[in-house]
Amino acid sequence: MQQGLMELEWHRKRSWSGSNTLLGCKAILVDLLACCWAQTAARSSHLTFITNSLEQFSSPPLLTSSIALLQLERDTIMTMAPEPYTILVPQERIDSLRTKLSLAEFPDELAASEWDLGVPLADLKRLTKAWAEFDWKQAEARLNEVPQFHTPINVDGFGDLDIHFVWQRSEVKNAIPLLFVHGWPGSFIEVLKILPLLSTPGGPAFHVVAPSLPNFGFSEGPKKRGFAAAQYAETCHKLMLSLGYDEYVTQGGDWGFTITRSIGYLYSDHCKASHINMVPASPPVFKKNPILALQHSLTSYSRKEEDGFERTKWFSKEGRGYNLMQSTKPQTLAYALNDSPIALLAWIYEKLHDWTDGHLWTDDEILTWISIYQFSRMGPGAAHRIYYEVTHTQPGPGKVTSAETGGYIGVKLGLAYNPKELVVYPKTWCRTLGPVVYESDNESGGHFYATEQPSWLARDLRTMFGEGGGAYGVVKGKSGYDSNRARL
Repeated sequence: MQQGLMELEWHRKRSWSGSNTLLGCKAILVDLLACCWAQTAARSSHLTFITNSLEQFSSPPLLTSSIALLQLERDTIMTMAPEPYTILVPQERIDSLRTKLSLAEFPDELAASEWDLGVPLADLKRLTKAWAEFDWKQAEARLNEVPQFHTPINVDGFGDLDIHFVWQRSEVKNAIPLLFVHGWPGSFIEVLKILPLLSTPGGPAFHVVAPSLPNFGFSEGPKKRGFAAAQYAETCHKLMLSLGYDEYVTQGGDWGFTITRSIGYLYSDHCKASHINMVPASPPVFKKNPILALQHSLTSYSRKEEDGFERTKWFSKEGRGYNLMQSTKPQTLAYALNDSPIALLAWIYEKLHDWTDGHLWTDDEILTWISIYQFSRMGPGAAHRIYYEVTHTQPGPGKVTSAETGGYIGVKLGLAYNPKELVVYPKTWCRTLGPVVYESDNESGGHFYATEQPSWLARDLRTMFGEGGGAYGVVKGKSGYDSNRARL
């Protein structure tokens, strides 16, 4: 640090002249900023000096183009260190929930009603009674056993958002930074079962970061319209940078697919590989994917692929009503979900049932899952806004649409195929998304992969990023092992 400051002062005395000086000073400043981030106690005085030095960049024309980048790097590194977070729902909110549950009025039900009509009345009555007796404080204590933090993240055009996240750091020195992105109707709770499977030695090991997305869980949400895929990607990317992870890998399904794909599209210098467990894709075309298109045209669909089309057809015909509502009138829906815990319970429980492959949910799992929405910072109706914003995003600078997330992105890719996912397409379709280096073709499993089959997801990640895997060593100096084997 001190040597860098001396070199910076020497260049400043020489009036910052010459292109070599520009490059030298920029490198020195970036190194110094990194040091300030690492040495919290030194930040105040050293950052003042570096900021003053940055201001002197404004006069020489050669430096004009670099000042914005340097100040962005400075602002990123000057982000406040994350603070520990403890979930603590006020008792009055718990009491209010119980009062509302006690006053619930249920509709009637047609004879021989089944799940094809929605949640059966008997199931909902049973869960309502269980929720009224549910000990949230015990669930809260269990959740608080996981290391959680919060930190402000500045999103361009939206200001600072206070972001809540799980951050489990491995004892393995060279652990791989992994960003886990949940979807709807999930939350950070989806990461919990895989945490003990990914951090331990025997590798590769991971430092796992699992944020509550803006408007979900215990994160703050934006106050104005237009917060879409690019902004969710920016939030997660800047979170990783603020934690010191300049390079990282990602995992996601549902909105985690859209967001991690957006990150790969926008920040490919930082996002080195992605694993996804929901794989919406299109048939290969000869213009873009000649080899895959030829393979697709010459090969008949297997029985398993035919079953996948049937599952996809079922979802499109019988299971997408929620999506149309949330993508067109999220505010109307928010009135019901904010005011009525019964509406929230039915709305989400239906998906927990229909979107899994026979997963045996316990009441405790269901009620903890839904209580996170009930007690969320922005309210139970806010999470659905992502549907409207992403669906209504028009192409343009700084925007990310389905054309980008569904197209080829040059970030190494791992794919998990589960037969009860919401959309299940042939491999020849899914391989159009990027350079596929790993695939798992599972015999069972649904939409909530990390919850239903945590050991399989951990297997995927450890195989994909482990020695001999297609994404081994993608993060510089972070092999996931204690040795230096990843320094290729």
